[in-house]
Amino acid sequence: MSARPEETELVRLARGGDRSAFETLYRRNAGRIYGLCLRLTGRTAEAEDMTQEAFIRAWQKLDSFEGRSLFSSWLHRLAVNVVLNDRRGRPTPDEVEPIGDRDPIAAGNTSTGARSDVGDLEAAIARLPEAARHVFVLHEVYGYTHGEIGEIAGIAEGTSKAHLHRARSLLKEALRS
Repeated sequence: MSARPEETELVRLARGGDRSAFETLYRRNAGRIYGLCLRLTGRTAEAEDMTQEAFIRAWQKLDSFEGRSLFSSWLHRLAVNVVLNDRRGRPTPDEVEPIGDRDPIAAGNTSTGARSDVGDLEAAIARLPEAARHVFVLHEVYGYTHGEIGEIAGIAEGTSKAHLHRARSLLKEALRS
């Protein structure tokens, strides 16, 4: 899908240094990028940092956006790369913080039971081992193929499949209890 005309104009203006145009792009995309970063990191503070870093990188790399896709798609991929590059070579945190009501999916549900179920699932996803969580989120939540995940994360396609299998098994176990 190619960029929408209004979005194309905002990107053009932002490329020319129009901070107001970039701010509009930011406001339109910040919630989704934060949700992605939160699911990948499992920690609100890191998600906030990674969201900020993704938009800094977007500003710096705006000239590389070719307009063959939606700006939001380009930004999504950029944010995934920001998070995964940040995680490389860094020790895995022992604990992850519960996501709770700050999560946009859980916050959108009005039924208490539905909110609890979604919150339980989000918390279980946040507790997955980092590599399994990354693959699960990218594959099951955002629809990336194993080939794309392998390319982004620097792992073999088979490794991506193994991480997904492990994530599913751990989630089934966690949600049974």
